[in-house]
Amino acid sequence: MTAHVATVAFEGIEAMPIDVQVQMVSGLPSFTIVGLPDKAVGESKERVRAAMHALGLSMPVKRIVVNLAPADILKEGSHFDLPIAIGMLIAMSVIPQEDINQYVALGELSLDGGLLPVAGVLPAALHASSEDKGLICPQASGGEAAWSGLQDILAPSSLLALINHFKGTQLLSQPACDTQPSMARYTDMREIRGQHVARRALEVAAAGGHNLLMIGPPGAGKSMLASCLPGILPPLDASEILEASMVASIAGKLDGGRLSQNRPFREPHHSSSMAAMVGGGKRALPGEISLAHHGVLFLDELPEFPRAVLESLRQPLETGRISVARAQAHVTYPARFQLVAAMNPCRCGYLDDAGRACNKAPRCAVDYQSKISGPLFDRFDMAIEVPEVATLDMLSQSSGEASSDIAARVAAARTRQKARFAALGMKDRINAELSGERLHDLVKPDEKGQKLLEQATEKLKLSMRGYTRVLRVARTIADLAQSEAVTQQHVGEALSYRQLQLGRMFEAA
Repeated sequence: MTAHVATVAFEGIEAMPIDVQVQMVSGLPSFTIVGLPDKAVGESKERVRAAMHALGLSMPVKRIVVNLAPADILKEGSHFDLPIAIGMLIAMSVIPQEDINQYVALGELSLDGGLLPVAGVLPAALHASSEDKGLICPQASGGEAAWSGLQDILAPSSLLALINHFKGTQLLSQPACDTQPSMARYTDMREIRGQHVARRALEVAAAGGHNLLMIGPPGAGKSMLASCLPGILPPLDASEILEASMVASIAGKLDGGRLSQNRPFREPHHSSSMAAMVGGGKRALPGEISLAHHGVLFLDELPEFPRAVLESLRQPLETGRISVARAQAHVTYPARFQLVAAMNPCRCGYLDDAGRACNKAPRCAVDYQSKISGPLFDRFDMAIEVPEVATLDMLSQSSGEASSDIAARVAAARTRQKARFAALGMKDRINAELSGERLHDLVKPDEKGQKLLEQATEKLKLSMRGYTRVLRVARTIADLAQSEAVTQQHVGEALSYRQLQLGRMFEAA
């Protein structure tokens, strides 16, 4: 008799069906796993053997062969422990085969027979739902699986609890969805002193999901401004929660299987490698740009990142996805993120201050800013200067507008955008995603605004991408003003965020 248990392997965030076949035949005692298992899968036999012993079950003195079909797909991860153990129990006549036929199983075994949480439970649950099957997963991952809407989920705490369920001596209840409480405290905008232009730019960027670059001397507040951004962004909607959580699930970063409505905010250090940023490694896991899906990727000290890492951001910024190609893996992850970056004008940071600038100025600024290529700089919808805070503003006790008030305007602007897109049957969620004919149909400046845009395009020598991004930002500014028309004033403000050019501060030198 050959036992069959359904499980999954992962290709990106997609779950692929795997048939775990367990056969026990007469011969010299052995335990072999075939079907391109990696080291973690190969070690499953020791965990299964120990778990069986903990249950008081003796391994049959037979030749045991486990085949993971299809055999030409690489199997990675510890989640194959549970389906292999279930296959063993079926072959030993402990559990009937027909009771398992309608389930997909995954989970890691501990040596005492307990079940440990694994990555990828949410995509596996969605796969099981599409196959009209139930799911068997560890108890700690049950809440994560419940978000799929699947009505038949078994989430035992141990292998013994699963056996007792099928024998009728114990009933496993359906796990409930669990949301992660918002414990993070973001910097409030009222704590920002001065920086009125930067505050306004941050609000516009949040309302439309626009990429933002801040350039200024050390201590001007660039990082503090960026830390305020999560506090003014609207929460994720249901579909965005599911998409962002699938990436986090594959990466094993869902805390206790709980999903969160907070938008991801990733801030990798500038020493991050290419694989850490775009994804990859031995198991081709998602990188920072995918973990920031539907959220924000903040890159502080932008020129300090390796040039190749920065250039790798260009494609996902346009397409909203990243393809990781390796010799043994070719996977695609979603990567629709908002890029916010900060940098000093030069390496010493004091280019405009003759008393503190290094003796290499302005040449140091040329070398430093040239690390940011023109094509990457062009992908920022907005670029602003963040000057040093004036002494009077620094000492002032009066606070600015609170994040809650700004967040209300941002939420209202995004509601206007979604309603506009939905009325036209468009899938775009924010203005930053508009392009092509859809952009020109929805963003038509008035006569004065169009004339101003044409003059600025000629003077600033805007590329087609730059022209498009000005229109997107102008549409967002109009939405914040609750105006359906895009006027000259909106276009003018949008253009003010495109006038900053790398190297402009030392062109005259």
